Amino acid sequence: MKIDATDRKILELLTMNGRMSYVDIAKELKLSRVAVRERINQLIEAEVIEKFSVVINSDKVGKKVSAFFEVDCEPTSLVSVAEKLAENPKVASCYQMTGPSTLHMHVLVDDFEQLESFINEELYALDGITRVESHILLRRFKSRSGLNL
Repeated sequence: MKIDATDRKILELLTMNGRMSYVDIAKELKLSRVAVRERINQLIEAEVIEKFSVVINSDKVGKKVSAFFEVDCEPTSLVSVAEKLAENPKVASCYQMTGPSTLHMHVLVDDFEQLESFINEELYALDGITRVESHILLRRFKSRSGLNL
């Protein structure tokens, strides 16, 4: 699918407000509601839009501790470790990275006791991990999901 300027504007508007109605998008772009709906459906079918979701302020729902981990794994264990971590509800994101760390992971928990429990009982318990480095978030200056176009 070729993405044109109108598609990019639709994606930009949806990135800012995923609940924006077809009517409001149509008004903004001077298109019909039907044309907007068809374009969004095409973007979904082409998997340009993977899913619609909500961004929750983790602090407001009691997840007061945000930590980032760099996890090195033995090459033969990488996929199994990543899959196990990805299934864990405390893990907000997990990526395979280049550089000195194999996996980069973001974890959200209620408090430092939960973080300690996660590290000792869930992370260190996985076979194939060779090194773990953690960083605690002190303050967020910018956080976004989606892609700048």
